[in-house]
Amino acid sequence: PVSGLLRPVVRGQTLKYNTKIKAGRGFTLEELKAAGVNKKQAMSIGIAVDHRSKNRSVEGLQANTKRLADYKSALIVFPKNKNKAKKGDSPAAELVKATQNTTK
Repeated sequence: PVSGLLRPVVRGQTLKYNTKIKAGRGFTLEELKAAGVNKKQAMSIGIAVDHRSKNRSVEGLQANTKRLADYKSALIVFPKNKNKAKKGDSPAAELVKATQNTTK
């Protein structure tokens, strides 16, 4: 992502702020599992992970799982070596359509 890691959508904790939606620290391991992403892969493709947090509502779990699924569907992972594609890399047909940002 352009503006840092992908973060989950969470609500404020107290009665005064629980109507507000904000960006959380990281996705829970349960959300990652539901979206089909493991912890190590998530950290390598720009997804924030917080192993300490836990889901307290089904609605939040579903919203963040959908957020992860949408992100994964739009994600294009370029291989490190052009000649050898690995398991998590995008297919060659998708790579032709996209342009890779190589500036740092």
